[in-house]
Amino acid sequence: MIEHIRPGASAANARVVLFDFDGTISLIRSGWVETMVPMMVEFLAELNTGESEASLTALVDDFVGRLTGKDTIYQMIELADQITARGGTPQDPLVYKKIYLDRLWTRIESRVDELRRGHASPEKYMVPGARQLLESLRERGLRMYLASGTDEAYMKAEAELLNVTRYFDGGVFGALDDYKSFSKAILIQRVLARAECKGEEFLGFGDGYVEIENIKQVGGVAVGVASQEPECSSVDEWKRKRLVGVGADFIVPNYNCHADLMGVLFPAA
Repeated sequence: MIEHIRPGASAANARVVLFDFDGTISLIRSGWVETMVPMMVEFLAELNTGESEASLTALVDDFVGRLTGKDTIYQMIELADQITARGGTPQDPLVYKKIYLDRLWTRIESRVDELRRGHASPEKYMVPGARQLLESLRERGLRMYLASGTDEAYMKAEAELLNVTRYFDGGVFGALDDYKSFSKAILIQRVLARAECKGEEFLGFGDGYVEIENIKQVGGVAVGVASQEPECSSVDEWKRKRLVGVGADFIVPNYNCHADLMGVLFPAA
């Protein structure tokens, strides 16, 4: 199913494609929200402000969603700010990030182990149809980039496990310790500065608010991947609303429609 949010939108002139990783290609970290949000609610609840668990959850859901696509540290910085605003003394955001990553690892360790041992096909942990779409885009001769808010060492290893690194001739990029030195917006500006393409020649795919907004800010075409994870068979309405709100031109739940999607993005003259 392809939802045309902006009829007439086309990537016919696209030369460069930017993909987000988690939730857009990879499902290895599916469930990260269900790990991060309760952790943050736990820390905020410890302040005993009288706020209900439901209200704290709504607060955290909102800012985690708003910052999805940015480096993970930004969500932890926001948590620290929320603690400060309630009169608490936060730990360094890096401490919260480590706690989160340790908790997430308990959720995903078996998936990584399955892939490393060859006990699972990479497709088991990919958004359905992703490989076929990547093959089609490569055959079209587009230069492709992969970028993630997940730490670069982890996402590069996971991209290798899924055997997708080979599609991204532009490079594979993740979050760095010096988090201000890299972002998806910075990568886009670097590509533009090297005159690889004009803003309107960008095509982007993402499930997060940030990458869709970044692509639209330079005049590109954006496909929002609003998957109800982990099955990815239907649209997640919460994701859809946020992605449409920042300008997504198309919404898909997965890429099983990859042939039709290529036809819509690159209409015949």
